[in-house]
Amino acid sequence: MTKYEIMFIVKSTLDEETIKKTSEDLQKLINIKPSKVVEFKEMGRKKLAYPIKKEVSGYYYVMTVEVTHETLQEFDRKVSINENVLRHLIINKGE
Repeated sequence: MTKYEIMFIVKSTLDEETIKKTSEDLQKLINIKPSKVVEFKEMGRKKLAYPIKKEVSGYYYVMTVEVTHETLQEFDRKVSINENVLRHLIINKGE
């Protein structure tokens, strides 16, 4: 398994419950055996550098994960079609 850092931004115009549920659902996508979330940080609401999909702020989250290639591909596919997520970034942290 390889270690990755995943950052994603959730729309801030959603209600608190939906924002929390979105972040929990994305964690569940990673927590499929043998993959796991090593660390999860909620960075809070921040102003975006430029508007994305007419949004000017978003809730930032950062996860450090150890995943298989298949799990990472599935996560990337599902987060790309999730309408609550404005942007995501996956960085390979190496072995």
